[in-house]
Amino acid sequence: MDLSVQKFLKRREVAEASRQLVRAYTTDGMMTYDAATIDSTGAFLVGQLERLDQTLNEPLVEFTWSRDIDIRTDVSPADELASFTNSAFAMNGNMTPGGINWISNEGNAIAGPSLDIGKTAQALRLWGAEVKYTVPELVKAQALGQPVDAQKVEAMNLKRNMDLDNLVYFGDSTIGTAGLVNSTSVVTPSNVANGAAGTPQWTTKTPAEILKDVNEVLTTTWANAGWKVMPNRLLLPPAQYGYLASTMVNTAANYSILTYLLENNICTKSGTKLEILPLKWLIGAGVGGTPGTLGTVDRMVAYNKDKKYVQYPMTELQRTPLEYRSLYQITTYWARFGQVELRYSTTFGYRDAI
Repeated sequence: MDLSVQKFLKRREVAEASRQLVRAYTTDGMMTYDAATIDSTGAFLVGQLERLDQTLNEPLVEFTWSRDIDIRTDVSPADELASFTNSAFAMNGNMTPGGINWISNEGNAIAGPSLDIGKTAQALRLWGAEVKYTVPELVKAQALGQPVDAQKVEAMNLKRNMDLDNLVYFGDSTIGTAGLVNSTSVVTPSNVANGAAGTPQWTTKTPAEILKDVNEVLTTTWANAGWKVMPNRLLLPPAQYGYLASTMVNTAANYSILTYLLENNICTKSGTKLEILPLKWLIGAGVGGTPGTLGTVDRMVAYNKDKKYVQYPMTELQRTPLEYRSLYQITTYWARFGQVELRYSTTFGYRDAI
């Protein structure tokens, strides 16, 4: 056989053999490690020359439910319902039904108060999650310095807080409940003031027009509560909050629109400190919007964060004793979650399309 043919066949054999081993490369020419590469070079080289950061980088998830509502702590794991009452008082005048209760020295027909107590009962439902891992998993985690048991508990706690965030702000449509930002008992006027461009969005409005919108929802909510309870918290979608915080009142001012609103709203002027905070659940939460979708109808919420007016009933997290089942170690965590109690829905105000 000709020598050149032999060399050609040899090169083809090498090429065919090399196809059995696939190596992966990045675009910058640095080699990456796949299963075939590790088998061919020795896994111990990767382990010896690798510096692993032991910091636990959890998923980027935010929950703020505990910031915006107080917990009702008198409920227990044995309770099936969480209830509260609202009382209505009535009393006639003596000489005229709507007048002052004057009486005479010899009067024997004296008006007295009437009382009506209404009870609202809402379900306390069970929430639970099972955390389990095998003994070999624990042995491997111990050798690697990665606590798989603790990480699974952290994952369970994260899911619990995510569920609570959903229940507190939006409720759950599956069981027919609502939350802080979408309660049907809160009246939402359809008339929204337009800005300079003929649209209600704050990006088209002057600082004075934005302040007018803020004072309108605060004043209306105060009036709906019989001028007794003034809002002390205003929740805004993140985009609008960022716009207020980053936009100056005018070219000559050295403070933002957010500072301008905090200093000049009716609550602050009357001695009630108003907090303005961002909330992601308000994105698309307005009438006609798509919840969580940017660019749709956003909502702002004004309310008084006092446990007399709004609470959330729930129990502390419970756990069952550790159970050994074959190679598994299993623990079930559980709690009871209720529904947002808007005890006085008139202390809430919604405004859309800001």
